[in-house]
Amino acid sequence: MIAELKGANKAYQTPAGSFTALDKTTLVVNEAELLLIIGPSGSGKTTLLSLLGCLIDPSEGQLWVDGKDVATLSASEKASLRLNRIGFVFQQFNLLAPLTAEENVAFPLEMQKLGRAEIKQRTADALTKVNMSEHRRKFPKQLSGGQQQRIAIARALVTNPKLVLCDEPTASLDKNSVDTVMNELQALARSGKAVAVVTHDPRLTVYANRAIEVKNGIVTPIALEKTQA
Repeated sequence: MIAELKGANKAYQTPAGSFTALDKTTLVVNEAELLLIIGPSGSGKTTLLSLLGCLIDPSEGQLWVDGKDVATLSASEKASLRLNRIGFVFQQFNLLAPLTAEENVAFPLEMQKLGRAEIKQRTADALTKVNMSEHRRKFPKQLSGGQQQRIAIARALVTNPKLVLCDEPTASLDKNSVDTVMNELQALARSGKAVAVVTHDPRLTVYANRAIEVKNGIVTPIALEKTQA
């Protein structure tokens, strides 16, 4: 287990009153597992992912990540947890246009203030894992959507996080790129990472070890077929 929600919910105060984005949820995210979080737009799935990523705090309940009760951490300790233990992969890639693929991947290590030699080696290793070494000198605009997403995965991996969180990582990709990216995420889970993928596409369940559905803020498990990709 790398992350756990215990009776956690998220509610917001609006001019019309309180709005519950995520109902009380108990959920464990395990190492060496790809967890699929399925739901339509506005269902609460991104709220769930944001809680697991320590981007927002639960209104009630507890969140534990890497053995730490997140409620007891200071803002700087949460930032350190996100930088060192959690990798984020987004739908729109969020690559920095003025930087090459290699420089984009190295960026989190620069923030960690590591030595130049270690940054170079870890960046090269991350690019190798996603089969993008030959494109390391290219800028984002020179890469296809699938290639940009693989660079984004390498950037998420380079700090060696225990938890990798992906928000609609295949929504902007063609079929071949979807297969490539999901196979990469599957391989990460098999290597021991905890991987959680938010999607609106139930066809991705073939890549998952476990799946849940979020609908109107309520989380329920989904039974998977025995045949996996």
